[in-house]
Amino acid sequence: QVQLVESGGGLVQPGGSLRLSCAASGSIFGFYTMGWYRQAPGKQRELVATITSSSRTDYADSVKGRFTISRGNAKNSVYLQMNGLKPEDTAVYYCHGSSAYGDYEYWGQGTQVTVSF
Repeated sequence: QVQLVESGGGLVQPGGSLRLSCAASGSIFGFYTMGWYRQAPGKQRELVATITSSSRTDYADSVKGRFTISRGNAKNSVYLQMNGLKPEDTAVYYCHGSSAYGDYEYWGQGTQVTVSF
């Protein structure tokens, strides 16, 4: 049974920073792409950032220059450094991992990020 486990969410004031972490547990060959998605109340889930095993990254326009995605030394782990947080970044953030050919993918359970005074 493969699980993606996120951590690092919480409450932060506007302009603050948070670092999200995600690690896979269980037996899996590996993820070609890992990423972070988010879903705000009443909105669809949207891509935040992705990174491939060759470190190619992609970001949503709304987070470019503020968020940085990286992969850990441990296999199948990914991080999201979030700086300059805004109230509109408030959402549940989900970790995602997928194979190169899309034959398997997994989602984490989500971690809440709230940006507010």
